[in-house]
Amino acid sequence: MDLHWLKPLLGRPAPFTTVYLDATRNGATGDADAADRWRAVRRSLERDGAPAGILDQVGDAVSVPTGVRGPHGRVVVADAQGVVVDRVLSEPPAHSHAVFGPAPALLPAVRAADETVTYLLVEVDRNGADLTWAAGGTVRTLGGAETEAVEGGHDDVHKTRGGGLDRRSQTRAEDSWERNAEAVAAVLDKRVAERGPDLVIVTGDVRAVTLVCEELGQHAREITVEVPGGSRGQGVNQGAFETRVAETLEAFRNRRRAAVLDRFREAQGRGDGAVTALDDVIEVLRRGQVAELVLQVDGQSAGLADRTLWVGPEPLQLAVSRADLEAIGVSDAREMEANVALVRAALGQDAGLTLAPDGTVDLVDGIGAVLRWSDDSTPSEAVPTQSADQARLRTVV
Repeated sequence: MDLHWLKPLLGRPAPFTTVYLDATRNGATGDADAADRWRAVRRSLERDGAPAGILDQVGDAVSVPTGVRGPHGRVVVADAQGVVVDRVLSEPPAHSHAVFGPAPALLPAVRAADETVTYLLVEVDRNGADLTWAAGGTVRTLGGAETEAVEGGHDDVHKTRGGGLDRRSQTRAEDSWERNAEAVAAVLDKRVAERGPDLVIVTGDVRAVTLVCEELGQHAREITVEVPGGSRGQGVNQGAFETRVAETLEAFRNRRRAAVLDRFREAQGRGDGAVTALDDVIEVLRRGQVAELVLQVDGQSAGLADRTLWVGPEPLQLAVSRADLEAIGVSDAREMEANVALVRAALGQDAGLTLAPDGTVDLVDGIGAVLRWSDDSTPSEAVPTQSADQARLRTVV
């Protein structure tokens, strides 16, 4: 998954306040319950020394409903100047909590990144379409959606029954549908090229949807999914349509995750292009070789949660000890939670990050990496390396 929206956290002024909340608002007491959860978290942050001004800003942010129905969570990260990240999680935390310290608690934010899918919703009729940019996993506030109307310009879109002259009217209507679909498809191709959404969701008039999809260029067609039940006009079952959209986004997340994990397994099988174990992952992160960091979801507490690493001022400066960091010429060192340091290093080289459910891939220490490139000095899964755990070596055939 893409972590670009977390990059604003790099180089931001400390300290950081990370809030992980149950944002569910159900029934008549939903708003009051949400406010109570925030007040309890705020009290804990006040005891830890978080500034009142920052807490006021976070409080203002979480007081605005997310626009998401049913149980869900929310992660908010603020630096010394204010709120930097505000994202939605599909599941609420078991207990709302917060962390105040020199670095943000990035794992909740990473979970939010895993659930974020940037998509373009296209509601089509025979005259044109409404294009709405959205992101599954973001806070949806009133007036926050970015919508563009596309009108085809051909308004003879109604057929008549009968023969003779009426047949010519039917032909003109079908020609207008096609010309309007071409106009919509041309704008869609342009917007996809300009902004690179993860997904295009097309809905609306069945015939118009088919015509638009037939006119799309190859790249837009490859990322387009038809979802029935929506409409450019009124009178649809919005709740049922939103459920279908949510299912479509979840299916996309699963495909995105599976594609990375398949690459990791294949590279492991070749003994080239992927590494696992903390020491080896640190080595390839320092060298900027990582295309995708892989973290084992259920293995985080056992493998990394209690570990710390030493880091320098730059994201790629990290090591298991101060002495190791000084050995590569970094004197300004500080200790940081391993999860935070590893995600920070991934951000620093524009790597992605994939969360692997426990048991789906073979990870030592709950961590691995898919590589952009490798050479003879890259840690190998097939032969011993200086940092490798000898117990995990595979048989070299």
